[in-house]
Amino acid sequence: MSFGEDQSRIRKDNAPTNVAIIRHAALNMIRQIPKKRMSVKRMRKAAGWDDSLLTEILAQVF
Repeated sequence: MSFGEDQSRIRKDNAPTNVAIIRHAALNMIRQIPKKRMSVKRMRKAAGWDDSLLTEILAQVF
């Protein structure tokens, strides 16, 4: 199976810095959620699957 990772432009120019900033911001949002008893990794995965959890995370921050 091929995902086209060699075609990715994330390693060029300013993209690595920009993507790192976005990742840090997302992790900080997840860490601010006090109630869930999940690891950060599991919370990221669950937020990707469940729109209501994603909305809850974004509502807590903003």
